[in-house]
Amino acid sequence: MRIDADAHVDETEATWQYMTGRDERYRPTTAALGEELYRPATAPATGRADRQWCIGELRLRRPIRDYLRSAVSPTSGQLLDVGERLRHLDELRIDVQVLYPTTFIRSSFYGHQEEELALTRSYNRWLADRTELSGGRLRWIAVLPLGSMQEAVSELKWARDHGACGIFKKGLECGERRADDEYFFQLYEAASALDVPICIHTGSEGLGKLRPTALDAVQAFEPIVTSGVLERYPLLRVGFIEAGASWVPFALASLAGTQRHTHLQALDPNLTVTIDRELFRRTRLYVACFSHDDLPYLLTFGLEESLLVGTDYTHQDQSAELVVLDRIEERAKSGEITAAVANKIVNDNPRRFYGL
Repeated sequence: MRIDADAHVDETEATWQYMTGRDERYRPTTAALGEELYRPATAPATGRADRQWCIGELRLRRPIRDYLRSAVSPTSGQLLDVGERLRHLDELRIDVQVLYPTTFIRSSFYGHQEEELALTRSYNRWLADRTELSGGRLRWIAVLPLGSMQEAVSELKWARDHGACGIFKKGLECGERRADDEYFFQLYEAASALDVPICIHTGSEGLGKLRPTALDAVQAFEPIVTSGVLERYPLLRVGFIEAGASWVPFALASLAGTQRHTHLQALDPNLTVTIDRELFRRTRLYVACFSHDDLPYLLTFGLEESLLVGTDYTHQDQSAELVVLDRIEERAKSGEITAAVANKIVNDNPRRFYGL
């Protein structure tokens, strides 16, 4: 089996049609922006620009995508035709694809808890319905109303029961709370009990922030590790998605230096945090690599059981590579890595991480 561990869906008006009752007042409308706001300076002036989803004073980014560049059709990228998406997966020789959101990657709901609840609830129900048509080939990552933790846990249970295989989370959330903030411990406990991983994806808190980078996800690594969260919840799985894996050696070296000087006191003094090359395997940490990462070198840091790979399907940034699974297998054929390692990256590891 070949698993695309990081793909995306582009939200449409249909995404918000699942709002009922009081939630209906928060159904987004679309507003146009000046074409210069998001258009790169080197791009031709097409007269098109990103839009915004508008919910009262709240603004969320709605990208205008050049599907020619991403080599994905609008009907596939927006799940307007699930069959077309599956036919494209057949062409790419992808058996299962895990879907992450687009709108929620650059968003902040701080101070807008009711709007967050309405939008995430509608998004999850829309995606559950669309992916149900795929015969299990399209799985999805739930977006939770993290500003209301009790509601988030309730929504997680619903999402898990309707096909979700992970929880979308940015490095900073809820007014820039770090991943080790005790506010999230209830979420970690519920995720552990329900056997659903935390998927820390590249993304920024708010529309006005700079374009998201790998560091957005990586900044959660030290807090997650040094806080003792992974020891407190020994069944919890955490993944770092769309950030590559080249940051791992630096992060481990940095933490090893910190450990020598401060002995890494966890939030719970009864927990012992150890930094070594078995950290990822021992604590159930996963990393979505890029095809150009120095895999032979990275494997010396104990990542053989932890690496995944994803196409970034529908997106057209530096992370996007529709044939990335082929590239991993080609590196095995060239002798850079073994066939067994390649199979772990495209099959065994994502299957274990997402509980597929």
